[in-house]
Amino acid sequence: MAAHTDLDRVLPGQIVEADLDFVFANDITAPLAIQVFRKAGAKRVFDPERVSLIPDHFIPNKDIKSAMQAQIMRVFAREQRLPYYFEVGRSGIEHALLPELGLVLPGDLIIGADSHTCTYGALGAFSTGVGSTDMGAAMITGRSWFKVPPSLKFIFEGRLRPWVGGKDLILHTIGRIGVDGANYKAMEFVGPVMASLPMSDRFTMSNMAIETGAKVGIVPPDNTTEEYVKGRAKREYRFYASDPDAAYEKVFEWDVSDLEPQVACPHSPENVASVRELSEVAVDQAVIGSCTNGRIEDMRIAAGVLEGRKIAPGMRLIILPATPWIYKQVVDEGLMDTFLKAEAVVSTPTCGPCLGGYMGILAEGERAISTTNRNFVGRMGHVKSEVYLSSPAVAAASAVMGRIAHPDEVCKKKGI
Repeated sequence: MAAHTDLDRVLPGQIVEADLDFVFANDITAPLAIQVFRKAGAKRVFDPERVSLIPDHFIPNKDIKSAMQAQIMRVFAREQRLPYYFEVGRSGIEHALLPELGLVLPGDLIIGADSHTCTYGALGAFSTGVGSTDMGAAMITGRSWFKVPPSLKFIFEGRLRPWVGGKDLILHTIGRIGVDGANYKAMEFVGPVMASLPMSDRFTMSNMAIETGAKVGIVPPDNTTEEYVKGRAKREYRFYASDPDAAYEKVFEWDVSDLEPQVACPHSPENVASVRELSEVAVDQAVIGSCTNGRIEDMRIAAGVLEGRKIAPGMRLIILPATPWIYKQVVDEGLMDTFLKAEAVVSTPTCGPCLGGYMGILAEGERAISTTNRNFVGRMGHVKSEVYLSSPAVAAASAVMGRIAHPDEVCKKKGI
């Protein structure tokens, strides 16, 4: 943060105004930000190359209101000549699309008008969500204000069991510290387990940092980060590391060698249990996708569980690859064939059911198991529906069994 100001250093609690590397908004938040932009009398954004508009929540348009929201973005993008406006066919879920295209990078200071903007902390960026008013101002000035957060350090030791990954680690973390356990703090994820995780799992963990109230969830960049960004980056980037004598408000150190796949039960991400404790819970729908777990690695894991199997009678399985490129990989790698033979439906990239938008709304009394990030009351539909959060492996296994299931239950029956 100091590097984006004229200060040599900044301290927790300090209020700073900082230069931004990238700003963006979606089809829910952008129209309000554009309204702020116009009300201020602004004529041009601070830099067309640093502003992105990404319709992804209700796209393709689900109704007239969502079509009007998208139209506001489209008109503004043409007027401002924004190269990074992503129309249907180019658009994907913002928090998967922007890293994929190399538009958000290590060392960046990024704001997005969406709470899960903290996803890019996985790259070693300081990235956080803001409201539409701050976004409108940022599109004009290229700057924003911040209260410098204190830091919490999470050290993950040991070696992960099969079927356990980033989603399980972050659910475990939220379960341990609670949904307000890192309010307005920076979470730093380190240790040998983190070093072994692929970028997809790191994105998942940083994405859900907000579910603890955190400002950002940062993974120190390393060779894995470099391999991911070097062929994508649209501009220069910089790796930052914590000082050896860095001060942390608190340090958590956990050996996760015995950790089982985790599931967050209704109606809070902190209501976490082991998957084996929930084997009697029947579900009506499974959702695999979202900004949390819609990447190609997630698709491959789900396909590995579903291969040669069908979902349970009366079950619905909705799969949402997060970007057009991921969708293409699903087709090219033969995963689409696996999904269709399993009797799943595969959607164009969209946030869709995650926020109760469309493409899988729950009726009264229905239960879903989902790889999304929130399971609040009414999050995916009726206020008397329920959402359980899990990894793609658990969601796929549960779709086959018609109840919450450990992947071992499914795969062992086929001799895998």
